[in-house]
Amino acid sequence: MTRLKQPVNITHMAYACLSGILLTASFPVMGSGVVAWFALVPLLVALRNLSALHGFLMGFLTGIVHYLTLLYWFVPFLNTYGPFPMVMSMGVLLLLSSYLAVYVGLFSMALACIEMSIYRRFILVPTLWVSLEFIRSFLFSGFPWELLGHSQHNALHIIQISDIVGVYGVSFLILLSNGLLFFLYQYVTGQDPQRQKKGPKQLFALALMVGGVIGAVWCYGAWQIGTLENRISRAPHKRITIVQGNIDQTKKWDPAYQISTIEKYLELSKTESANPPDLIVWPETTMPFYFVKNIPLTKMVLQGIRSNAADTLLGSPAYTQKARKVQYFNRAFLVRHDGIVADSYDKAHLVPFGEYVPLKQWLPFLGKMVEHVGDFSSGSVGDTLDWGENKIGALICYELIFPFLSRAAVQNGAELLINITNDAWYGKTSAPYQHFSMAVFRAVETRRALVRSANTGISGFIDPTGRVVSETPLFEDASIGEDIPLMSGQTPYVRFGDIFAVACIITAILIMLRAKTNPSEKTSGGNNYVT
Repeated sequence: MTRLKQPVNITHMAYACLSGILLTASFPVMGSGVVAWFALVPLLVALRNLSALHGFLMGFLTGIVHYLTLLYWFVPFLNTYGPFPMVMSMGVLLLLSSYLAVYVGLFSMALACIEMSIYRRFILVPTLWVSLEFIRSFLFSGFPWELLGHSQHNALHIIQISDIVGVYGVSFLILLSNGLLFFLYQYVTGQDPQRQKKGPKQLFALALMVGGVIGAVWCYGAWQIGTLENRISRAPHKRITIVQGNIDQTKKWDPAYQISTIEKYLELSKTESANPPDLIVWPETTMPFYFVKNIPLTKMVLQGIRSNAADTLLGSPAYTQKARKVQYFNRAFLVRHDGIVADSYDKAHLVPFGEYVPLKQWLPFLGKMVEHVGDFSSGSVGDTLDWGENKIGALICYELIFPFLSRAAVQNGAELLINITNDAWYGKTSAPYQHFSMAVFRAVETRRALVRSANTGISGFIDPTGRVVSETPLFEDASIGEDIPLMSGQTPYVRFGDIFAVACIITAILIMLRAKTNPSEKTSGGNNYVT
């Protein structure tokens, strides 16, 4: 039998747009992670009997709807703090969304143009999706913002497998569910042309397999949570206080507000003597000046730290000068309670066009998207902060979304992860909630507690199971403390990295090559896409 191609019509486009909306509804702050388990079914329905080109276009349409609605906060962000007027800000969002939508387009194109048995197609759906998510995480410096698995940040029992397979394993599970629901939809609605030939046996087998996999994952999660809670109770603990200064971004770099900013953080850092913290954490670029270099303001900060009698981790821009060359860094300073700077960490993964301009030597006409941000140099991946006998893995702002950075820190002995950030740029949009949701996975993947201090929020504490212990509201002054476990050991994910994602790439390639080189199998086993 040969497949009859259908022209794209308004129904196809409506289904594609619906999947885009459902995908966005899976993420904070709009909806619920439950939606992700069926969000792609309309797209899969739309891809039936389409050509490769039309399949790509339907996937691209799903992607563009999804990313325009997920990343809408780029427009007010760039318009308020960047050099772009509203129209140009919308253009930047459209450009970024178009790039990300290409991955969904490629996924859809492959499903539309390759014919194979139901079982192979069923495996291709999750492996191909995960392969493209993984490539997106590092290509062109990477942008793994809100991968599909991140939608499950509140599903504690499901996300525990991230300590083996990372967030990609959770994405895989979600795609298995979508694939099963699609095949079930085809069968029930009578749109499967070989329905009478194969009967319900194949669907029952697939449902049994998916149910077994999800059930096994849930049981593993329940076991891990119980095991970890026991480990956490026996681990050494440190008292850590987060300070959220809530400094208006428009005033942050105004020299007139430097002293008042320092005074505010020192005041918020004052704690009850009955339960003093071992460490106080201030956000990214807390100090709106060059800490250590600006002597008068630095003395004021150090005097306040000595008065509070607690070690303090703070953020500040920094620079070094060798001969005539000056290098700027986004730096985290660890200051002891006696006012001595004990250690520092320089941000290793910089934001392209935000903290540096890629290919600047060849494309000098390109500039940064955000004003008031320096042209920084990057630090070393995996550097840790020595905190007495313990080690801290520091993640500055955007670094939180890259699993390899927290993995490298833990490989180098970090017993605790601390993320300092300034999300004031994003205002009261979904972005701070989306950013915070990804922090949960860094804790689970490494089995380390994660402490997050944000200038305007969301700040909070996440335990090694991924449970949010406490958090602050947006745009409020806050100071909260918790007893945090210092964990040791390395998870399989820390040791071996993204081998699961690589295995998905290999599997997807082999399936597609076999389908191409074995035409006799294209119509065997009940191809759901054959008419």
